[in-house]
Amino acid sequence: MKLLSFEYQGRPGFGLLRGDAVVDLSQQGHADLHAVLAAGALPRLADLAAGLDATLPLAALTLRPPIAAPGKIICVGVNYGNRNEEYKDGSAPPQYPSVFPRFPESFVGHGQPLLRPPESEQLDYEGEIALVIGKAGRRIAAADAWSHVAGLTCLNEGTIRDWLRHGKFNVTQGKNWDASGSMGPWLVTADEFDPRAPLTVTTRVNGEIRQHDTTANLMFPFDELIRYISTWTTLQPGDVISTGTPIGAGVRFTPPRFLKPGDVVEVEVSGIGTLSNPVADEAAARS
Repeated sequence: MKLLSFEYQGRPGFGLLRGDAVVDLSQQGHADLHAVLAAGALPRLADLAAGLDATLPLAALTLRPPIAAPGKIICVGVNYGNRNEEYKDGSAPPQYPSVFPRFPESFVGHGQPLLRPPESEQLDYEGEIALVIGKAGRRIAAADAWSHVAGLTCLNEGTIRDWLRHGKFNVTQGKNWDASGSMGPWLVTADEFDPRAPLTVTTRVNGEIRQHDTTANLMFPFDELIRYISTWTTLQPGDVISTGTPIGAGVRFTPPRFLKPGDVVEVEVSGIGTLSNPVADEAAARS
């Protein structure tokens, strides 16, 4: 199933994508997709949707991130094998994942503008695959990890590069600017994937491929990320784990190729679809 969150005629909603239209599930006893996951109601919702018509045109909807307000968004850095070499510091591959938090306000939905703030011209892109947790767990074994995944979505982990260097031991302030990243366009449920089959992630800027890799090259695969992260924090339904970005971010070019107003960033993941967002200056977008 492809499940999405949206706004339609001024009201929030969620539903199931069927072709170019959406089955509206907003009046079926749950406030949003987050509440559906918390209630363990995905199977019931699927059965219910089978008997309903798709009445909302997809083109008429404003898409939001599939989970609008996750309790936790945990991002993983330097997770593709050749990313470590990209730093050119001679360091050995890491023994443990590098992780940091992001806040819900730092993400917009498919089609919404990524905002370059007036404080910096170094807005960058990072195309990623995100896991959405469907079942709570602590100290989850790697062999059981997939059973805790509700689905997958595309994510652009937009970054303000110069603000990453403000702190000696953290990157939080460079990773959490309002509307600097995006998530969507929808959540594809875990039953649509073979957890043993690699997925590809591709990032394009104005149609030019900047990033392309396969999850076969992850240093810490999905099951190991869930095992490691759940060791120290309880994963809850609706939590998001963003699994890392391939080489090719704008900062790695000489000279760097940061995003500018008018650019369009696309993140495409096999089996999910394409997340697309224009870029705008914050002041202009909010004036």
